[in-house]
Order: sequence, then C-alpha cells, then structure tokens
Amino acid sequence: MRLTKRATSRMAVTVAVAVALVAASPPASAAPGAAGQLGAAPKTPTARGYGGAVSTVDPTATAVGLEVLRRGGNAVDAAVAAAATLGVTEPFSAGIGGGGFLVYYDAGSRRVHTVDGRESAPASIREDSFVDPATGTAYPFQQARVSGLSVGVPGTLMTWQEALRRWGSRPLAAALAPAVEVAERGFAVDPTFRQQVAENAAAFAQFDATRKLYLPGGQPPAVGTTLRNRDLADTYRQIARSGVDVFYTGPIGADLVAAVRRPPVATDPAVPWQFPIQAGGMTRADLARYELRFPAPTRSDYRGYQVYGMSTPSSGGVAVGEALNILERFDLSKLTVTEALHHYLEASALAFADRNRYVADGTSRRILGELLDDRYAAERACRLDPARAAPKPVPPGDPDGRYGDCATAAAGAEANPGRSTTNLTVADRWGNVVEYTLTIEQTGGNAMVVPGRGFLLNNELTDFTFAQTPGAAPDPNLPGPGKRPRSSMSPTIVLDDGRPFLALGTPGGATIITTVLQILVNRIDLGMSLPQALAAPRASQRNSAAPQAEPAFVAAYGGALGALGHPAFAVTAELGAATAIEFTGRHGLLASAEPVRRGGGAAGVVQPGRWAASG
Repeated sequence: MRLTKRATSRMAVTVAVAVALVAASPPASAAPGAAGQLGAAPKTPTARGYGGAVSTVDPTATAVGLEVLRRGGNAVDAAVAAAATLGVTEPFSAGIGGGGFLVYYDAGSRRVHTVDGRESAPASIREDSFVDPATGTAYPFQQARVSGLSVGVPGTLMTWQEALRRWGSRPLAAALAPAVEVAERGFAVDPTFRQQVAENAAAFAQFDATRKLYLPGGQPPAVGTTLRNRDLADTYRQIARSGVDVFYTGPIGADLVAAVRRPPVATDPAVPWQFPIQAGGMTRADLARYELRFPAPTRSDYRGYQVYGMSTPSSGGVAVGEALNILERFDLSKLTVTEALHHYLEASALAFADRNRYVADGTSRRILGELLDDRYAAERACRLDPARAAPKPVPPGDPDGRYGDCATAAAGAEANPGRSTTNLTVADRWGNVVEYTLTIEQTGGNAMVVPGRGFLLNNELTDFTFAQTPGAAPDPNLPGPGKRPRSSMSPTIVLDDGRPFLALGTPGGATIITTVLQILVNRIDLGMSLPQALAAPRASQRNSAAPQAEPAFVAAYGGALGALGHPAFAVTAELGAATAIEFTGRHGLLASAEPVRRGGGAAGVVQPGRWAASG
C-alpha cells in the first residue's frame, strides 16, 4: 500500500536526518580535522542477519538504503534512494547523466523483470561518426571520449521513476531526499575519490564547471576534506518538485543539451588538452523521445539453479549464460582449482567470441535464443580441451540451429572496453530483490559537468565499435540513430526452485562479465563462501592473446596455467568491485561487498544476527 503524502514526507525527513548523522560521524580511526568536518562511516564488507540487506561500494549509500528498509520501504525504494546517493558520493561512476540496467525479482509473483535504462544515440549519429574525415581512421579514444560526440541520451532518472511506479511504495521525491541532504551537507573525500580525480585531472581541467567542483585550487581535493555539491542538491530538488519532465523536456534537459552541443570549455584550461573538443549533435527532441525498454531476462539453468540476467543491449546476460552452459558439461567440483580455472578461462573466451560477433542492440531473438541453447553449448564445449588452452582468439560458433560438430565462423575481437560503473544489491523483508548496475561509462564520464546542475555527462557512445574492420564479418555494434551501444553490465539474480539464492553484480567494463562468471564458479563449483568468492583473486579472459589478471592471481596460478598453454597475463591492479547478497534460509541474509578493491565496499543488514550465516 502506498503511503499518504504526509507519511511519505515524514519518512523522507527521518531518512535525511539519519543520513546526516551517519555522514557527520567519523570512524574511530579517522585523523582529527577542522571543526565541523564530516567524516565517513566505516566500511563493513560482510553483514549477516535478516529483515533486509543492502550492499554498495559506499557506506553512506548503504546507510541510506538500510534506513529506507527500516522505515518500511521495499527493495525498489531502497535501491533508488541508494542509487541517487551514489550519484553524489560516486559521481565518476554513476549519476543522472548516465544509464544502466536493473533486474528485479518480485517475491509475490516469483517472477524476474528487467529495465533497460541504457543511453541511446541521438538521431544525428552516423555509422562513421567516430571516424576522422581528415584521415579516414577512427578517432583516438580520448578524443572521442572528452567531447559532446560521446554523450548518449541518459536513462537513469527515468529508470528510477518507472521502477518506483511499477514496484516501489514511495514517490521519487522521497527517494531523492537523502541524496539531497548528502549533497548539501557534503561527504568526506576518501583515497579512492581523490585518486579518481587525479587520474582525470587533465580532462577535468578543460571545463570550468568540472574544475570548480572537483579541482578546488587547481588540485584534487585532499583526503578527509568535505566535498559539497549544492548544484546537484538543487537539481535533485527541482526533479523532486516537478518530476522527470523537468529533465527530459524542461530546463535541466535544455542545459544538458546546451553542454553537449556547445561544450563549456574553459577559457584558460590549466592543463593543455591534446585533442580538439568536439560538439555533439544531441537535441532536446532526442531527450524527449527517450523511452525505457523492458526486455525478457536471459535465463540459464546451471547445476540446478536458474540464473537470470540482462538481455540486449547488454551482452552480459547472454555471455554469462552461454559460458555457464558450456561449463555445465564439466564437473568442476572434481577438478583441482587450477583445472577449474582453466575451464573457466576457456569457456569465457568461447562466450566472448560469440558475444563480439553476434550480440548488440538489435540482435534477433532467434540468435539470442540459439546462443543460450544447451545444444549450442554442447557444440561449443567440444572445443574446450581439458588439458590444453586453445590459441587466442578463438573463432565464434555458428548459431544456426543445426548442432553436432564444432562448427566455427571468422574470429572477432573486443573493442573499446570501458572501466567504470557502480553496482548495488538490495533485498527486503518480503523477499523482493534488486540488482542494479549503473554507469556514466569511463571513470569521470566525458569529463563535462553540466554548468549549474552538478552532474557529469556520460561518454557511453564510445561503447560503439568506432569503425568496421576491413574484411571482417559485419560488426553488430556500429553506431546508428537511436541505437544503444553494447554493454557488458551483468546484474544477475540466481534462483533455487523459483526462490532467491544469490544476487550479484559489479562494475569493470568488459571485465564485468568475467567477474560475475568467476564469482558464480567460486561460489557454486569451488565451494567458497560468498565473502570468499568475492575476495578471491581474479582473471579475465575475453578471447584475447593478452588476458588480464590481478597480481595475487598471477602469483597463485600463473605458472600452472602457463603450463596448460595459457598466455602470460597482463597484470592489472584490480578487476571489478562486486556487491552481492545470498539468501541463507530461515529468512537469513548474507550481504557481501569487496574487502579491498576500489577502497572496499559496504554491506549491511536491517537486523544483524550471525545465525543466518551459511558456510
């Protein structure tokens, strides 16, 4: 039942006050600072209990979601409130200038629903929009990124409104109230936040509004200082008062389009930029035409579980599902860890070969169905040698409906993987679950803060393939008017006989798919607990001759996997920043976030109780 307007207002005020108290209480280990300085709540990566749970990368966003649940809100209410808060505290990964995918399990109907809030290309985009007419070659990535050309029509705000309308119990105004409070009062800068600013300092310095907000005095904000975003607080307030139309057809949208068409370049950028900053072609009509999509979720049955994910324009659900279908042909529980990881890496390469060749916005339902068909998985699994890694890249299969041999097509390659994004996982006391991955693409988006509005724009259109490779099979991910770029976001909900067992997701660009897949293998096949499955070192094989891996993975398994023919891993500091919740029986919940990656995450439950732990 929906609350009355008065009751909703009371709840919003209570949540805002609670968030202010959390934000204002520094951890015991924090160094003393100036009077009135806001501290950060401590990050707890694991929580066990019942009554609802939240896991995000940020302790303030997690606190917001938990307080909504404590006040009687459901999983959707809490997820939107937490996401709006992440738009303040994690502005380089998510916000109303971007998009995302939401997967929702409805406990009443025991059905899984999805929302496609992916950014769409403006009507002006062409197949060769990312090709330099002077040279006939694709623009360098950073030239395409830091420009109006890279901005897709945002879908995040409409996702929040529609999810609340369909499944929530609170209006959007109530969900935005805690985030308004955080933006107004400010939050403590942590090392990860400062590092992300430092990595983007040259790009941020090109725009007055971005420089003013994130480069005070021309430098990244110091750790422990308070960052306030009053422009974003005002923007959220306007949306709360007037609804999302103020964004899609009103003055906020007008300011967004103006920034895209006339990038607000600083007259005296502190750091020279190596490329011209190009204008984009988005119009107010493009904003007004934006629509959400509600595709059927992907489904793969794995070891007795039902694994639901996101369909196109995300490639995540299809790629994770196909890889699981391949792996199910092998009993990983009877293998050594090295042998199991060998199978994981090879299955991932096979799935990525198909993902790169066939999956994008507009892929036919027939092809998607074939890629998730167990008969097709059996055909692909015959190319997985348990004793030797195949040379990379491996060719894609031929999802023609006629299976039996190891048919292949021409090899394809992944292009322009993104790095950023954020993820949150929420469950409520009634058993409803939200798994939500949202993004502005690159860390820092396209580097433009909309003047006077306080939010960064996305560079999501760089997820398109910039140009067709001569002589290769037609690329399904070339730009087109109204088209949505292919994504790797993989919000995933796993059911056990129709009831939730596990929900998980992660940021990480194209490594999202492999991170989700590896966590599932860790938890289901290798017998790890959920916290262990998240903490374990990771590797990502995306059909490449240079797969990536974290240092701890290379140290533990690199030599043994090399003996099986795997190429040397390209070492990367970290892969992903996952959040997850496991349902442990007797209404128990185990919420888990990263203990270290991306500075560590924050998990919490409404009512703590260790009796709910599993394994």
